Amino acid sequence: MTDGGENITVTPVRTRRELKRFVRFVDDLYREDPAYVAPLMFERLSLLDRRRNPYFRHAEAAFWIAWRKGRPVGRISAQIDELAVARAGRRIGHFGMFECVDDPQVAAALFATAEDWLATRGAVAAQGPYNLSTNGECGLLVDGFATPPAIMMGHARPYYGRLLEEQGYAKVKDLFAYDLDVTKGPPRRITKIVEAGHRNPDILMRPLDTRRYEEELALIVDIYNDAWSENWGFVPLTLEEGRHLAHEIRPLIRRDCVFICFYKGEPAAMMVTLPDINRIIQDFRGRLLPFNWARFLSRLYLQPIRHFRVPLMGVRKAYQRSLAGAQMALMMIEATRIPNAARGAKRAELSWILEDNKGMRDILEEIGCVIAKTYRIYEKPLI
Repeated sequence: MTDGGENITVTPVRTRRELKRFVRFVDDLYREDPAYVAPLMFERLSLLDRRRNPYFRHAEAAFWIAWRKGRPVGRISAQIDELAVARAGRRIGHFGMFECVDDPQVAAALFATAEDWLATRGAVAAQGPYNLSTNGECGLLVDGFATPPAIMMGHARPYYGRLLEEQGYAKVKDLFAYDLDVTKGPPRRITKIVEAGHRNPDILMRPLDTRRYEEELALIVDIYNDAWSENWGFVPLTLEEGRHLAHEIRPLIRRDCVFICFYKGEPAAMMVTLPDINRIIQDFRGRLLPFNWARFLSRLYLQPIRHFRVPLMGVRKAYQRSLAGAQMALMMIEATRIPNAARGAKRAELSWILEDNKGMRDILEEIGCVIAKTYRIYEKPLI
């Protein structure tokens, strides 16, 4: 237990009961926020479960709750991800799961505890927030508070950025969430590129083969790890992590929302689109069972889904900055947009996109996407 002064204590999370308290702390914090969507309890517990989440095969983490006069007033996590360390070339630590009342003393106590834990494990800097890695929710929302977060994206209180900066954290990178009106087709110059792609004998695009789900998953993970390998902050997704994620989202997968492109017979690009279930579970308050399960299935399968998110999209490095690469990317976007718009979809979020990923940003802005939210990664030196 850490004494933060001013009657603030910071205690580690050790039991499942404490872990549930860690997750549920945010309920009161966001009670008056109309854009907040409580994560499903079982999903949060699975994410933080060292036995179930394969992230913990290459990482360790600790979780804490801050208390004042017997009431929880904040929480934080700290992580050392050995894959991230290897990629960064320096022993960088991560923080995440940060939530806090608007009190610099509480924030100071939380970050001091997390930073001390990281420093004792040799970390030279603390970077985040990551829940729990770059392959999960990452970045602190700094613009776009008025609308609910998309599936697998984070939300925040507007004062969090100030609290981090007061603790010595500074921006290292911004991540953008783009919004697309799927009821409107792209400009004619874009449809010409798509049509040329369909005529290109070297390109084959097909939907996910759900009968070969495991094999298709391995293909998607392989393309993703190659396509993203030179991006800032990239940490490879292990096949085990990919399987875990694929199992979690299996009920959300639609055949015409996952596409794989082949160039001259070789897997070259992929895109995964998910229904934005945050829009249909906002009134569940994080609880699916026992009473909300039937409502969830009805809303997911029997009613039009108005919002979607593209969490995974990538073109292998060999085809990036090439006409064929642009054709494949735009073909997949259109192949997803058209049937979903026909079923009643209105908008899609494509996220996240690095602020300096000019190639992808140019493609998205060419088809009419606009930046809807900005998430920020912060860092603070520890030595």
